[in-house]
Amino acid sequence: MRVVIAEDNVLLSAGLELILSTRDIEVAEVVTDGPGLLAAVGRHEPDAVIADVRLPPTFHDEGVRAALELRRERPGLPVLVLSQYVEKIYARELLSDGSGAVGYLLKDRVSRVGEFVDALARVAAGGTVMDPEVVAQLLTSAPRGPVDTLTAREREVLTLMARGLGNGEIAADLVITENAVHKHIGNIFSKLSLPTTAPGHRRVLAVLAYLDANA
Repeated sequence: MRVVIAEDNVLLSAGLELILSTRDIEVAEVVTDGPGLLAAVGRHEPDAVIADVRLPPTFHDEGVRAALELRRERPGLPVLVLSQYVEKIYARELLSDGSGAVGYLLKDRVSRVGEFVDALARVAAGGTVMDPEVVAQLLTSAPRGPVDTLTAREREVLTLMARGLGNGEIAADLVITENAVHKHIGNIFSKLSLPTTAPGHRRVLAVLAYLDANA
């Protein structure tokens, strides 16, 4: 796998390069701002992009804006965004095209090397990964709506889906069978009135509904 990194913090970018190099992941280039990211992706055509939400010059949302622009130009380009704090609007914007291959992690997650590399691999494979802390904060509010019709177990399954887990991993986490997970996911799709499309696409739509309900 080849990646481009957009990160202005020299220590963090060096740490990312070291972590990825030990997992045989090539860092094609490290840049420090949005325009640099767009140019680097054009030069290297990487398998995935890792970008900080906040980049120079304003340190507001330049990184995520560049990531969204890349996704418009290259639909489905895997993008893993890193943030210092939970900013739910960015998580929702990244998922808004419904095509998956996106992740939103807090920077603290990078120090948990196994989790970070696993998240990158899931995103590169087309999955969606939301940081557990993002998911936890989303659970603090629950306005009435389609998501509110889910049972407690279905909400647990949807929460784990938002974190990027597959059916087998969800089954192991909840100590239930994969058939039970499959049934719960079917109920979730039905209650959220999701269209009959590819299962992977519907998983993204389910996570989007989850984010919308807890925005």
